[in-house]
Amino acid sequence: MADAVLLILPLVAGYLLDLWLGDPDNWPHPVRVFGDAIAKGEKWLNRGQFRFWKGATLSVVLVVSVFTFFQWLDLILLRAPALYLVVNGIWVYYGLANHSLIAEGRAVFSVLENEGLEAGRRQLSRIVGRDTSKLNAQQIRIAVLETMSENLSDGVVAPLFYYALAGVPGMMAYKMINTMDSMLGYRSERYEWFGKFAARLDDVANFIPARLTALLMVLVTGSRRGLQFVFKFGNRHKSPNAGYPEAALAGILDCRFGGPNVYHGKLVEKPFIGENDRVIEPPEIARAASVNQRTCMAMVLIISFSYLVFDAAFHL
Repeated sequence: MADAVLLILPLVAGYLLDLWLGDPDNWPHPVRVFGDAIAKGEKWLNRGQFRFWKGATLSVVLVVSVFTFFQWLDLILLRAPALYLVVNGIWVYYGLANHSLIAEGRAVFSVLENEGLEAGRRQLSRIVGRDTSKLNAQQIRIAVLETMSENLSDGVVAPLFYYALAGVPGMMAYKMINTMDSMLGYRSERYEWFGKFAARLDDVANFIPARLTALLMVLVTGSRRGLQFVFKFGNRHKSPNAGYPEAALAGILDCRFGGPNVYHGKLVEKPFIGENDRVIEPPEIARAASVNQRTCMAMVLIISFSYLVFDAAFHL
């Protein structure tokens, strides 16, 4: 039981801290440290020949370094179990992004409703990579819902999944992988080869979590249509993973996502996910937020219960 407690208490504490505090802009965050390391490595290595191998080397070194550092830190903290619980609870809090994801989605809907189209476009540009300058209100709301569902996997379920497998070291190693993809994983002249390994590594790391996210979304809402959409539309997205949680939410809300969008100056033809091309109403952000909250809670409960079961079985 003691081993399970050392894993469950930081998990629950981190979850509750994220639920309460989110990620204030002026607070320090390990992802910013990860981003600085990636930027410095990219500036140093992304030139000349063999860019793919340079990018791959940087990716492996950074991920292994993060995992090793947090594993070493765990070994030290285990000498003082109370300190271990407190520090790892903070790391779990930093590893989750559910509160901020929901808050950013709500902010776009609120600004669009209260300040108008231009303000809504500017607010949306904070959380998406697409060109928002020509989007209408419907497209803005769809973009928010797509982002909330996709990042429910990347920013919530996937970090928890790797915490379940390897504790804080696994969670933080995943956060490094995801940060590298967000900074390097672009199909542009600068990043096409240097960031290819990071992008593929992120695809592999998210393969199970994306599908698990979609199933949890369906489970917590009891949506039969959501489950049908996961199997019907999940593999239609250009990304091997993003389509699954997006399809689940499209089914839950009975709406349609996808379609062409401009990313970094280029028109990207994205297939449609869903069938009902209806108007998204402003109050529907509350339902999407509820799906995210319940999915996150379900994942925390499943992991905690699994730890208890495995701990009990191990000590029989």
